[in-house]
Amino acid sequence: MELDDVKISRAIIESFMEDFIDYTDIDVAIVGGGPSGLVAGYYLAKAGFKAALFERKLSIGGGMWGGGMMFNKIVVQEESKRILDEFGIGSQKYEDDYYVADSVECVSTLCSKATQAGLKIFNLISIEDVMMKESKDVAGLVLNWSAVEMGRLHVDPLTIRTKAVIDATGHDCEVVKVVEKKVGPKLNTETGTIIGEKPMWAEVGEKALMDNTKEVYPGLYVTGMAANAVYGSPRMGPIFGGMLLSGERIAEILIEKLK
Repeated sequence: MELDDVKISRAIIESFMEDFIDYTDIDVAIVGGGPSGLVAGYYLAKAGFKAALFERKLSIGGGMWGGGMMFNKIVVQEESKRILDEFGIGSQKYEDDYYVADSVECVSTLCSKATQAGLKIFNLISIEDVMMKESKDVAGLVLNWSAVEMGRLHVDPLTIRTKAVIDATGHDCEVVKVVEKKVGPKLNTETGTIIGEKPMWAEVGEKALMDNTKEVYPGLYVTGMAANAVYGSPRMGPIFGGMLLSGERIAEILIEKLK
């Protein structure tokens, strides 16, 4: 069979545009393709919700790819090992409560299983703003191509509608920063503003993460390192059990709220 180059182009354009149009009105929008965002998307999609994940970079997986200092291994605790097991990700016991896993296997499997469960991932897309209506709740996201952002081009964005937004952007907590800038000190924190992450302390950071995984502003939720950054808890480094549990927890919160 002779291949037609234009048909190849049309197949890509038409199928992408069908997906993009379909996902302009969704249940949950996840911003950030790290482990907590992927896990949240997996459980939401598995529960039957229409969820999309938007990642500004080409690759999905956040900081998990590099393990610790480019040693492509990560550590998880006993409590979170069950999530690795559910995804079919291998791990080896190092000592009591310490399990080592291959970071590349983790990221690739999380991404694969999440998309197979029904999560739609759009990479190379950045979030410029949020949409709010009369209620002042976060009701949508304002999107543009990451290349537009990087090139500092004056190109107007497009908007999608969603019932809930999850900020899974890690240390930068980018969506929460947009809301803080636009509406002022009205966040669900002690100060009403982003408190900022504290220095590395894995034990405290991991324990605080589950308490910090919640709604930070009407319609806007935080998970993973974004949650600790917003609420002023320590960073954790290459131990990822809390990230997995946080993604699961935020999915549970939204499943209960939206069902």
